[in-house]
Amino acid sequence: MEYTILRNNFPVQYRYFRPQSIKGILGATVLFLSVSILPAQSPYGTWITIDDKRQVDIAHVRIYKEGGKLHAKVVKLLPEARNRICKGCPGEEKDRSIEGMVLIQNMEQNKDKYWSNGTFFDPNSGRKYHCSLWLDSEDELKVRVSLGLSILGRTQTWRRLE
Repeated sequence: MEYTILRNNFPVQYRYFRPQSIKGILGATVLFLSVSILPAQSPYGTWITIDDKRQVDIAHVRIYKEGGKLHAKVVKLLPEARNRICKGCPGEEKDRSIEGMVLIQNMEQNKDKYWSNGTFFDPNSGRKYHCSLWLDSEDELKVRVSLGLSILGRTQTWRRLE
């Protein structure tokens, strides 16, 4: 069905939408909205840490958000973990189990897949280091620990636990 009206002295033709047209528009809208609200890649979840020298899995670390910042806690030590207690910790923390210990604190998100300005606690030495991390892919996280200058540090790759 079609009709013509005058707008600003020019004839304009309008057609009623057919049901197929409405379905197409609704389908395109749903597709657009579903793609636009998909979550961005996130570091939150449980990751497997790896001993760089021996190339073995040593712990499961859970990354979570608290107070608007990213933190990471050891949730499970695997059989290949050499150190199970905090040898370098001061005071009451000395000789405490590493399981349950918070390793990464106060990370702030700077870009879509990059966090920095936090600290990494090394239970072997008892020292805190500067830390940054970023997602290489949905299942691979790079953790960079340094003495303040990024040049004076190392990067470790963690794998997402499935």
